[in-house]
Amino acid sequence: MTTARWQAARNSAAEQKLRQAGVSPRTALLLANRGIEDAGQAEAFLTPSVSQLHDPFLLHGLDRAVARLVAARDRGERVAVVGDYDVDGVTATALLQVVFGSCGIDSHAILPHRLEEGYGFQPLHVERAKALDAKLIVTVDCGTSATRAVDCALEAGIDVVVTDHHLPGEELPAGTVLVNPRQSGCAYPFPDLAGVGLALKLAVGLAARLGRPLALDPLLRIACLGTIADLVPLLGENRVIAARGLATFGETRSVGLRALMDRAGVKLPLRASDVGFRLGPRLNAAGRLASPQSALELLLARDAKTAGALADQLESANRSRQEEEMRVVQEASALVTARAPLPPILLAWSEGWHKGVVGIAAGRLARELSRPTLLLAVEDGRAVGSGRSVPGVDLHELVRRFETRCERFGGHSQAIGLTVALPELEALRDDLEGAAAEVPPELLSRRHEYELTVPAAELGPELLAELSRLEPFGMGNPQPAIRVQGLRLVGEPRRFGQGHLSATAEGPEGEPVPLVGWRWAERAPDLAGNFEALGYLEEDSYRGEPVLRLTDVRPWQE
Repeated sequence: MTTARWQAARNSAAEQKLRQAGVSPRTALLLANRGIEDAGQAEAFLTPSVSQLHDPFLLHGLDRAVARLVAARDRGERVAVVGDYDVDGVTATALLQVVFGSCGIDSHAILPHRLEEGYGFQPLHVERAKALDAKLIVTVDCGTSATRAVDCALEAGIDVVVTDHHLPGEELPAGTVLVNPRQSGCAYPFPDLAGVGLALKLAVGLAARLGRPLALDPLLRIACLGTIADLVPLLGENRVIAARGLATFGETRSVGLRALMDRAGVKLPLRASDVGFRLGPRLNAAGRLASPQSALELLLARDAKTAGALADQLESANRSRQEEEMRVVQEASALVTARAPLPPILLAWSEGWHKGVVGIAAGRLARELSRPTLLLAVEDGRAVGSGRSVPGVDLHELVRRFETRCERFGGHSQAIGLTVALPELEALRDDLEGAAAEVPPELLSRRHEYELTVPAAELGPELLAELSRLEPFGMGNPQPAIRVQGLRLVGEPRRFGQGHLSATAEGPEGEPVPLVGWRWAERAPDLAGNFEALGYLEEDSYRGEPVLRLTDVRPWQE
């Protein structure tokens, strides 16, 4: 039976104001929880439109970046686009290559090999740009802290435009154009764009400056993949990018996207969860285990045969990634749980781990153990890895205090990357545990937060339609969790697939409530007797009706 605490989500005084403006009570509560304060904001949230996108030239440095690209076109200079190996970096690279080509700019992509090169813009990428005879480097999703690489480029006579969304450190690259909404002096209205969102802004600004018509929907389809997969808040402009991009997938003529969707087994209409759990991991897989080149080539593919072969490669890589990830999760879990009591922050390392999967393994352990978690793969005397946090805990700020112990460090509040010399690891762990002792204990306790308490009789298509208006769900706009009381099982649960469970319960008045539990087969005994449930109301294509996807249950007495 559950040991997690159930907690109702907080809401604000804006809820009553929204109700008075004619918003339904449940939607008003959900919108208030998401920071919506008035009817105008509610309308914008519920009907995301490209008209809500801000002028790209509000970004500090974008005007200079566009001017340098126009000069490159006029002079016939070659441009090297240096990206990253994750979905955000690959989609940003693909987007810029397409737009640069349509604007008459000769561009070539340079993507890092995770195992051989590691993360970020580095001097070796400058050497590759020199070999291409490039006169300008444009980075996407990296470069804010790449002072050494920028210096190497300038010494080689290559100009640099950095577009990046990672948090700046104390030292910024000099002599370059920096487009980063988080840099000091940038008053851009929405600082939470993903790397591909900034690439989109640069593309739109360039096309506007050149007076070239730009079909926005195909770019939004690519941009929504990186935006959703990078776990940036799906609010503001990110919500527009995600919503519009997902809505137009049925119109795509991209053979690469069609092949990817086919291998992933997703159906239209596409949802953010399809990107997060199906499409994104497949695009990420190649870059996690080796080079992301095949993912980039898939997005740019022009014939179906090539696209199909590339999609098959990614499918195979994703299976290998899943196997490696599960092994790291099991071994890391054994290491960290051997300590009692569990420290407030978890740091573990091993020579046997693949550095391409330690980030997602850290994310899984962070969710399971309710602790910020850092996992690192050791090789040649140094440890390279990633960290993932829990809601309310700024992991970037925690690690930044001890940045001098790291050879490389960067990221966001909820996700970081770092490289540490092996002799520093134990001291870093001690430092982090001491700093994390300041974290309020309630942030490190297992808890399930729910937003609505709904009678069993109201778990139907009407409620599902109301909740669907808040899609796409993701960071900053979570799928609303629902609490349902007074349930009792009807018949025996049915087990299916890899440890999944399907069942039917009934409410206090005999109302049928279909249930599904992913990896819930072992928890079937928890459904005995009267119980209450937490879950998410979703469309079940198999049953053809709404179903409550379980997250937790506990005994219930009226």
